[in-house]
Amino acid sequence: MLDAIPEHNNREFWLWLLRRRRRMRVVEESMVPTLLAGDEILFDPRAYDRIRPKPGDVVVAYHPDHPELKLVKRVLTVHEDGRCELISDNPDVGIDSRHFGPVSAELILGRVTSRFG
Repeated sequence: MLDAIPEHNNREFWLWLLRRRRRMRVVEESMVPTLLAGDEILFDPRAYDRIRPKPGDVVVAYHPDHPELKLVKRVLTVHEDGRCELISDNPDVGIDSRHFGPVSAELILGRVTSRFG
């Protein structure tokens, strides 16, 4: 079963106000049922300053071929060199590492911490 993204709480709200979280709106259905188009999320841009992502994390990353495009995906695998395979929870809709390959750690912007409702 896929891990759910919790609703934001007071701590997450304050971290957002203090600019320790970033806010983003989901625009596609590639992460259904975890996230729906129109959901707003908070993500931690410092989550991977000292550690690598781990399988199961939901992350925000730049598309490797279109750096102006941000993606919300789940980490499937982390390679020894730090590159990550990113997957959509709804693979029939999403474009992910099956299409563009593993992404470098520099393209991962942070870990999704909560849904901002």
